[in-house]
Amino acid sequence: MKFRTSHFALALAGAALATGSVAIAGQNKMVGGAAMYPTKDIVDNAVNSKDHTTLVAAVKAAGLVDTLKSPGPFTVFAPTNAAFAKLPAGTVDTLLKPENKGTLTAVLTYHVVPGKMMAGDIAAKAKANGGKLELTTVQGEKITLSMRGSGWIVTDAKGGTSNITIADVAQKNGVIHVVDSVLLP
Repeated sequence: MKFRTSHFALALAGAALATGSVAIAGQNKMVGGAAMYPTKDIVDNAVNSKDHTTLVAAVKAAGLVDTLKSPGPFTVFAPTNAAFAKLPAGTVDTLLKPENKGTLTAVLTYHVVPGKMMAGDIAAKAKANGGKLELTTVQGEKITLSMRGSGWIVTDAKGGTSNITIADVAQKNGVIHVVDSVLLP
C-alpha cells in the first residue's frame, strides 16, 4: 500500500506495554494527564496530552493535521516531549522551520504504520517471526519491534531504540503507542 504525504498520518506508535504506568479513567487510558477517548481521532486526543505538545506542534508545522484526522486507520508511535528533548540541542527548532518541512514530514511519518495494530497483534506476529516484527512505515522505511525484558522496543533504521511506555491507546482512526525516543529514518 503506497501513501503520499497527504494520505497518511502521524502520531507515532508501536507494540506492547513496556515500562510506563497506565491510569484508566473509566475505560479511557490516561496519557499526559488527559483521558484518551476511542471516539475521538488521533489529533483530537493528542492535543489534550500535556506530554505531547511538541508532537502536536510538529504535526501542525508539517501540515499533517488533516491527514491524522482522516479515517485511517493508523498505528502511531507517539514520542513524548521528553523524547524530543533527547535530540541534540536545536534539532526541534530547526525541524519546525518552514524550509525544513520535508525533513520534518519524513521524521513524523516514520512514526506511522498503515492499519491498526494493537499490542496483541504485534506480539502474535513477532512470535511467528522469531520474536521480531518488521513493519514498513508510511515514510517508506522499516522499523523493527522486539521484546526487551518485559517490554517492547522499536528499533529505527539507524539502530536507535525507543521503548513503548503506553500501548493500545485506542483512537477512532487507529491506535497510538506512546514511545520514549524519537525514531529516525
